[in-house]
Amino acid sequence: MKTHLSPAIRLTLVMLVLVAVIYPLVVSGIARFAPGGGSGEKVIVNGKVVGYTLIGQKFTQDRYFNSRPSALDYNAAGSAGSNKGPSNPDYLKVAQARIDTFLVHNPGVDKAQIPAELVTASGSGLDPDLSPAAAKIQVARIARVRGISPERLNQLVDEHTKGPALGLFGPSTVNVLKINVALDALK
Repeated sequence: MKTHLSPAIRLTLVMLVLVAVIYPLVVSGIARFAPGGGSGEKVIVNGKVVGYTLIGQKFTQDRYFNSRPSALDYNAAGSAGSNKGPSNPDYLKVAQARIDTFLVHNPGVDKAQIPAELVTASGSGLDPDLSPAAAKIQVARIARVRGISPERLNQLVDEHTKGPALGLFGPSTVNVLKINVALDALK
């Protein structure tokens, strides 16, 4: 028994130190090199934190680029999807209501042109990004409301489009919070 118990206790202690102390310290050290130093990238306007780039926020006014819908109303205390499949009647009603609302606020846009991300919630419910196409389809509405040329708004979208990680992984994205802060800064 002693021949098995002693190595088991030593292995347990070594693994405890490795996974409960060393690994978290290494990950925390690496995170210090990330934007925001591992605490998330804050967006600050006039000395006030207005949000974080990795957490979606609700923008529904016509003067802003609208966010992706959230199944949990952007509650950052937890993330969740609706867990309803694409053939669920309740889900289809919600998606149709979002489509109808989008079309009312964006006259001249056909239903087939609406990117799916503007009428479907993400799996986490906190997606902070849109595709460049989802941002550009909103340009005409924002230009009309704000009195800014569509060309200038398209340029703003292009300036805030982030390409795939390492040029390979994932789609191009536009952070909704960052572009709306830049939109407010336009004169």
